[in-house]
Amino acid sequence: MPYIDGFVIAVPTANKQKFIDHALTADSVFMEQGATRILECWGDDVPDGTLTDFRKAVQAKEDETVCFAWIEWPDKATRDAGMARVNELFETDERLGSEGNPIPFDGKRMIFGGFEAIVHLGDMT
Repeated sequence: MPYIDGFVIAVPTANKQKFIDHALTADSVFMEQGATRILECWGDDVPDGTLTDFRKAVQAKEDETVCFAWIEWPDKATRDAGMARVNELFETDERLGSEGNPIPFDGKRMIFGGFEAIVHLGDMT
């Protein structure tokens, strides 16, 4: 079963193209480190909840769109090694650095975590 890193962020809606450009550049680094698939999803139908919801989770403002993303790895060992390498590359790879590829959102409000896949239905391609 694959291992998944999941992310939820609030992106200023006006920065949609900047976000796409940033993701296309930065995500290539994760692929080079062993990720098998990356999906970056722009919120389209993200309702307000009564107790909690995606918008509340990342403290999204009125002018922000919630994005949901995940990185698939073949297994946790590949993920751990790949993420360790990505963290090292933050110092040297301009695709990840704030000057070479600035993050077009407030990273302090990002929520993320690693998940073991326990149920799989359908094609993984």
